[in-house]
Amino acid sequence: MVKAKVLKTESDCVAALARIEKLMDAKRNSPQGDELELLSLLVHDYAEKVFPIDKPDPVEAIRFRMEQQGLEPEDLVPLLGSRSRVSEVLSGRRNLSLKMIRKLVAVLGIPAEVLLGTA
Repeated sequence: MVKAKVLKTESDCVAALARIEKLMDAKRNSPQGDELELLSLLVHDYAEKVFPIDKPDPVEAIRFRMEQQGLEPEDLVPLLGSRSRVSEVLSGRRNLSLKMIRKLVAVLGIPAEVLLGTA
């Protein structure tokens, strides 16, 4: 078993990944399985610190879901209230209300955290 330590450099991470590759067939709840789990957590932590992912923008999330589902702005009228309100929301001139967020979550399945900007 390699002594586990906080990964601080790219070379630390590369070494951990090489060890993880050797341990991929380890059985759970064995010393090797525990080492694999610990190293995986350390690599995940390092990656989050070095390569942070920006929080999704609520409007971009709505546009992305529209694209996925082949929706047009007029398809959002029942969710947001009116054509002008849809236009204002999609252009960023109007914030989403709690009522709008609830409908978007229910109908489009966009997580509330994303729409609230807290994801």
